[in-house]
Amino acid sequence: MPQILVENLVKTFRVAERRPGLAGAFAGLFSRKHRTVRAIDGVSFSIEAGELIGYIGPNGAGKSTTVKALSGILVPDSGRCEILGRTPWKDRVAHVARIGVVFGQRTQLWWDLPVTESFELLRDIYRVPAEDFLKRRDELVALLGLGPVLDTPARQLSLGQRMRCDLAAALLHAPPILFLDEPTIGLDASAKLAVRDFVKRLNRERGVTVILTTHDMDDIEALCERVMVIADGRILSDGTLAKLRQSVTRERWLTLDLVEEKGAIEDPDARVVERDGLRVRLAFDPEKVSPAVLVARIAARHPVRDLFVENPPIEAIVARLYGELKP
Repeated sequence: MPQILVENLVKTFRVAERRPGLAGAFAGLFSRKHRTVRAIDGVSFSIEAGELIGYIGPNGAGKSTTVKALSGILVPDSGRCEILGRTPWKDRVAHVARIGVVFGQRTQLWWDLPVTESFELLRDIYRVPAEDFLKRRDELVALLGLGPVLDTPARQLSLGQRMRCDLAAALLHAPPILFLDEPTIGLDASAKLAVRDFVKRLNRERGVTVILTTHDMDDIEALCERVMVIADGRILSDGTLAKLRQSVTRERWLTLDLVEEKGAIEDPDARVVERDGLRVRLAFDPEKVSPAVLVARIAARHPVRDLFVENPPIEAIVARLYGELKP
């Protein structure tokens, strides 16, 4: 039995429309038009215990709406959702005791209270036994390096510090499922690496099921074996990163560092993706031409200092998927 089961979930919103200008604003006082937006439109998937899922899509695709429905914040119009045997919006109190949620642009810490007091309040809310709380808090503080900020009010934390504190706050009651909605948004490189490392350890060492929504494809490549792509409220793709790449293109990239900038790089089985001085990037299909043959042909005409072959970055794959498979 899957830990999370979602079948044909639908959520719509009624959005007001207003004509531009002062006349439009005045007319809106007496007569207002509305349109219906299907934020999630028949979303279905299942997740087993211990999976780490990347849930990606463009702005307005339905990612956050899905997470809010799964966490019991929103009530969908129709469809079925069972998490640990419960329907989130029907048994909300029992449900939230078994999940952790982190929204990158919102905090669950009390703004003017020191972090440690926010943790104490959350212990009371979740009714965590004192002994379990102290053990878990100390472990999370050590793992996330929170010791220096425990006595600091949330409003004085940097974004990276606050995000690490929010991660700890979401895990004080030891939930088996964690929803992360844009957890690395706005973080610098070192803070992102710290968050990624913690999430990876949490999933692999403790078996916590994680659903990660993000626009940072580095997060996806670093953490997720399975990726679901959503656009216009519908799931476009669900599978491994390798399967996602194969569903869009077999293309690989050959990057060359030339000895001298001389003439155009041309080959019947490759196209130039990018050229910057002596560095040239070519796209090719390995089923039509092997990397060795392509390199030999180009090196025969242009002296090469260095080269490497790679898959296109996941950003390029996802962007193409949005364009080609958008319903």
